[in-house]
Amino acid sequence: MDMRLRRISLFLSVALLLLFESLPLSASEPSEENRVMALAEKMDAAFKEVKDYTCDIEQIFFKDGVEDQRHHFTFYFKKKKKIRVDFSSPHSGMTVLYQGNDEEITVIPLRFLPFIRFHYSIDNPKVRTPAGQRLDQSDIGYFIEFLLKNLKTVQQGEDEYREEGSRITFQFWARDYTGGSSIEKYRLTLSKVNWFPIRIERNTREGKPIETDIVQNCRINTQLEDKLFAP
Repeated sequence: MDMRLRRISLFLSVALLLLFESLPLSASEPSEENRVMALAEKMDAAFKEVKDYTCDIEQIFFKDGVEDQRHHFTFYFKKKKKIRVDFSSPHSGMTVLYQGNDEEITVIPLRFLPFIRFHYSIDNPKVRTPAGQRLDQSDIGYFIEFLLKNLKTVQQGEDEYREEGSRITFQFWARDYTGGSSIEKYRLTLSKVNWFPIRIERNTREGKPIETDIVQNCRINTQLEDKLFAP
């Protein structure tokens, strides 16, 4: 009798082991794709509480996979998509202004001569980044919308997800950020302090770098005045 019970117990153990191995990941161990979607939704929820922000940004642009240009500037944003960019290099002293839903951008070549101003269409190549990005595609809110949309509509490739202290890094696949149809690969490093991006790497599908954005010194909800964005 004891031998029969041991055989039954062994059979049940093997059956349960095979069953658990065939089950999908539980809610406590979500797939990489689900974790990334949860993070994107957390970013979206956090950004809904943001009225304004200011960040120092370094942009690195690549040509045929080789570094070509670096831009440094302070980026100001206020809800209703008011944007101000104060360049420190390569266009030292230049300011660019944009009012949400406007079709024009105001460029002040020298901040100490604010009465000298030029107006350009938002689609003018002169006021796009070297990677083809328009100014109204440059804020974090736009990036979060872009992330959520592509996680839902673009088949994701190989997974990458890691947590290091207050940072999370993950990879996702998306269509061309500037509105094209080609699939590109992005790597995002995210701060768990404010759920803002710290580093965004944009690459071709094959992994050749297109652009890297490094975001630092973010100040959130400091009550930026409207006159800061006045064209």
